[in-house]
Amino acid sequence: MAKNLMIQGTMSGAGKSILTAGILRVLHQDGLKVAPFKSQNMALNSYVTRDGKEIGRAQALQAFAAGIEPDADINPILLKPTGETASQVIVNGLPVGDMRAADYFRKKKDYIPEILAAYERLSSRADIVVIEGAGSPVEINLRDNDIVNMGLAQMLDAPVLLAGNIDPGGVFAQLLGTVQLLSSAERARVKGLIINKFRGDKKLLDPGLSMFRDYCDIPFVGVVPYADFDLEEEDSLSKKLKVKSGFSYSGRAGEGGKGAIRIAVLRFPFISNYTDFDIFEKIPGVELIYTDSAESVKEADIVILPGTKNTSSDLRWLREKGLDKAVLEAKKKGALIIGICGGFQMLGRWISGEGAANAGKDAFCEGDQEGLGLLPVDTVFEDQKTLIQSSGTLTGAGGEFAALEGIAYRGYEIHMGVSVGGALRSVRERDLAGSRGMLCCNGNVLGTYIHGLFDNAKVTKAILDIVSGRKGAESLCDGLEDLWVYRERELDKLADVVRHSLDMEYIYRVIEGKV
Repeated sequence: MAKNLMIQGTMSGAGKSILTAGILRVLHQDGLKVAPFKSQNMALNSYVTRDGKEIGRAQALQAFAAGIEPDADINPILLKPTGETASQVIVNGLPVGDMRAADYFRKKKDYIPEILAAYERLSSRADIVVIEGAGSPVEINLRDNDIVNMGLAQMLDAPVLLAGNIDPGGVFAQLLGTVQLLSSAERARVKGLIINKFRGDKKLLDPGLSMFRDYCDIPFVGVVPYADFDLEEEDSLSKKLKVKSGFSYSGRAGEGGKGAIRIAVLRFPFISNYTDFDIFEKIPGVELIYTDSAESVKEADIVILPGTKNTSSDLRWLREKGLDKAVLEAKKKGALIIGICGGFQMLGRWISGEGAANAGKDAFCEGDQEGLGLLPVDTVFEDQKTLIQSSGTLTGAGGEFAALEGIAYRGYEIHMGVSVGGALRSVRERDLAGSRGMLCCNGNVLGTYIHGLFDNAKVTKAILDIVSGRKGAESLCDGLEDLWVYRERELDKLADVVRHSLDMEYIYRVIEGKV
């Protein structure tokens, strides 16, 4: 069995996911076989493994940091919100149904055998497993039912490092308050404290670290500086999802530079897998905003309808905000309109909830709705969920998107609907030969189920070059890398910071049980 280490935080946003990834990368660089583990995650950003299982995107990133292929064992329970008080529950990578929060709270201990079995499988093929907690370990009203923080640490006999986020202030109170609310047995598991996201001169912080010993005898193992690592974030806390009402520049010559490209991503209430668009934020001259402003949509060169965990609800929201009319107007003006997954379904003619009765109230689709009618596609929701990695060459490209035809790509699909009609024969797991890599195009409108499509640099370049060509400008994408190549370099940068900031010799002793 592998040795282990657990990273917990004083609160959500303490930086547990990135710290876990950084420590994993350091251990991997040191030649150890390592793996991440998070027993339960709640996120709308998810990833599909090679064998068609769904896990949290943050755990996939941690697997990449560890130098291993992501699989369902690293995240045995994933909760994907489908309403204000309901989530789809995914166990061992497959959906088991929708549950209200109170119902899941009563049932979650039933999943402990699944959690332990996943950990044992993972442990059998690793030297060290680095475990990530969730939220705070001292939500005292939830302590008796805990399966992700100290309850899990006890089950797995894991030593704990506790991280606090200094950026909003009050980090000493965060750490001390958390430690004091732990039981004596829980407190004994905490072997070190980490201050994360520190800005400025660390010498100014050193007196506080010394004074803290008067209140708590748990040692500090490091102060990690605030660094803008360009890595995927937990979706609920991402600053990039802040809604903007307009662009910083218009994209005309002299305002952001000739050929500047404006991309408006509709900020659905149940937006999912927004990591699809990370690559655009790395390209100078491209401004991408998440917005619910009709005016911003009308001003955009490219309008993207992203994935959503509740297509029907978000389509109603789209109409209530008047964004349906804005999308139609943008299309008439010549903007490129792109729909991914749920956004693709909305661009079609019709969405039917038939067959979704077992999905549960507030789930994927409630009744029938007309789509925006920009693509010749109808979607029917079924109980079967499509989960697959996909790679090959793109087919079905046409109209303004003809340059995409035949480009090699890799990505994945996560969706409940089956879309048929037009050039799209079927997109479902049992008909992969006819659907993999399929695009549906109509003039300046494109739809696809492929998540991660833009991670492929050639795809992104082909699309942006359409807009650059219209503006009479040079391509903005010369030298653009595939996103996974860029990510590897960022993970190595993260490891450098973690290795320099944390007492890795002490952390190794913790892992070895010598502290």
